[in-house]
Amino acid sequence: MTAITSESTRGSGADAHKVPFSEALKVWARVAALSFGGPAGQIAMMHRIIVEEKRWIGEDRFLHALNYCTLLPGPEAQQLAIYIGWLMHKTKGGLVAGTLFVLPGLLAIMGLSWIYAIYGNVGAVQALFFGLKAAVLAIVLGAVIRMGSKSLKNNVMIGLAAAAFVALAFFKAPFPLVVVVAGLIGFIGGKAGWTAFSSGGGHGKIGGKQVADADSLLGEGVPEHTRPNAAWLAKVAVIGAIAWVGPIILLFVFLGQHNVFTDISLFFSKMAMVTFGGAYAVLSYVAQAAVERYGWLKPGEMLDGLGLAETTPGPLIMVTQFVGFMGAYRAPGTLSPLLAATLGGLLTTWVTFVPCFLWILLGAPFMESLRQNKALAAALSAITAAVVGIILNLAVWFALHVLFSEVRQVSGFGMSADVPVLGSVNVPSLILTVAAMIAVFRFKVGMLTVLGACALIGLAWGLTFGIRA
Repeated sequence: MTAITSESTRGSGADAHKVPFSEALKVWARVAALSFGGPAGQIAMMHRIIVEEKRWIGEDRFLHALNYCTLLPGPEAQQLAIYIGWLMHKTKGGLVAGTLFVLPGLLAIMGLSWIYAIYGNVGAVQALFFGLKAAVLAIVLGAVIRMGSKSLKNNVMIGLAAAAFVALAFFKAPFPLVVVVAGLIGFIGGKAGWTAFSSGGGHGKIGGKQVADADSLLGEGVPEHTRPNAAWLAKVAVIGAIAWVGPIILLFVFLGQHNVFTDISLFFSKMAMVTFGGAYAVLSYVAQAAVERYGWLKPGEMLDGLGLAETTPGPLIMVTQFVGFMGAYRAPGTLSPLLAATLGGLLTTWVTFVPCFLWILLGAPFMESLRQNKALAAALSAITAAVVGIILNLAVWFALHVLFSEVRQVSGFGMSADVPVLGSVNVPSLILTVAAMIAVFRFKVGMLTVLGACALIGLAWGLTFGIRA
């Protein structure tokens, strides 16, 4: 067994065990390499590795951290990695976990953006995507089931998830409104002492490994470094603000208000504060501004960028890097187009993700101190149930666009929904998706194996027969 060190804590009398930092680096690198499938797949993958396999933290602590992250703007899976990294190894742990989570996607999308810009078409890449999308869809659907089995422990929670799905899929309700309403319902239920909202109440047996907090390496205690400390919080706030706002000010001063790099830094900094619901929730907002206001993209290129983000590791919000890349590529100024594009993509990623570290490092200490608050715990549990419905809505959206080339909107009785045009079904994609689902659900084939096999099949099929748009 791996050696661990410990430090005493106040409050519960438990010890907060810490994994050696060298081992943590390897684990977070593994998490980053496996971070395919959007938030559903990424969160489920982290749960499998961090909770079930490594037993760093327990089930309740994992869900408590996840519940907080779902309340924040930005990618909840990356923020969850920051939170857990911070729990285990203080600030440096959070910085390393969050940075590694983004790094593979940054490199992959940067390389694919170069291909996109230079060649204008990505036939071989599209062929790879054809196979990868089938695998990703199977992985996401599996993740929805996995997360649901952990969170939907009674009929009330199932009802909240269903209501969230219906609100989004049929009534186009704003994501923040769904989250707030679920939280209020849970808070009221917790205050009233209703069993359905109580941790461990009426849950029954759940499949999969359940790790109690007391049986995890971190234990049930509150580590000293997780307690709110005014001086430390002030230091984090100042350094974080300089890292986030400093480049924007410098660009504004030296390049002026209407330079493409200034526009990128300002636009995506504002976006970082309103990206509730992840990439899909802000897709139309970013696309409209990028195409109509700034002229960074041509119509339809936003979906090309989303395709890159969907089939590479890392948060789906990495699609913004592609937008910044193409924006600077088309307005390079005195720089070469590819150099300007590279800088534009890196700048976009910086101003998009720096706030994520701030939200966690400034807010998580207060969330840990409130972990035993029953009303708050009930509110966050209700939010997690709603998020299962939200992720299911995203999975359905993804399935429509992977398996069908045409989708139309139907409406009536105050509702509207996207439905596929059955004649536009992509038969090869459907067959490959079904095969991937059988591999995932029936034979429990590993994620990388499924991704690799589907990518090779997709490449062979696409280069032989072509890809149907």
